[in-house]
Amino acid sequence: MIHVTDASLRRAAGEGMDAFIKVFTDAYMEATGGQLTAETMPLLTGEQHTLLAYAIFRDEVMEGGFCQLVQNGYGSYIFGNPFAKAMRLWGVSRLAKLVYAAKKIYDEHREDLERERTDDEFMAMYEQYEAFDDLEDEFLEHEEEMTAQVARYVDDHLSLFAEIDAPAE
Repeated sequence: MIHVTDASLRRAAGEGMDAFIKVFTDAYMEATGGQLTAETMPLLTGEQHTLLAYAIFRDEVMEGGFCQLVQNGYGSYIFGNPFAKAMRLWGVSRLAKLVYAAKKIYDEHREDLERERTDDEFMAMYEQYEAFDDLEDEFLEHEEEMTAQVARYVDDHLSLFAEIDAPAE
């Protein structure tokens, strides 16, 4: 099981929802050596993978949209797993719908979206895949609300995400 300290969670909670989630996802990345491979995937539970997927999704889409998410190798991690279903089950239904809509585009164009590209070809993807634009805009508009919902779910189900090491008394 992944361990995080009570002190780190309390400190992060005071900094905001992103920091709270990052305590967990940093621990997951440390446990996997920063690599999601066939060897490291079993080190995390389904809930832990879902939280890590949310953090990756959030960071990638906020920085460079769905094209960047896929080009950085996370397409199958997000769209090939039950990430959207988990978001719905966690009560983040707006995000679930958004991911399902993006998955449809991804599935239709997967081969092209995942192929190696030069920097210029990568930049051209943003024009070629304007179908992602509205979904990216919706995510950016509601990201804080969605992150709050994810953080609330994690806070309500801490034992699913890590073993919390209490301070020594």
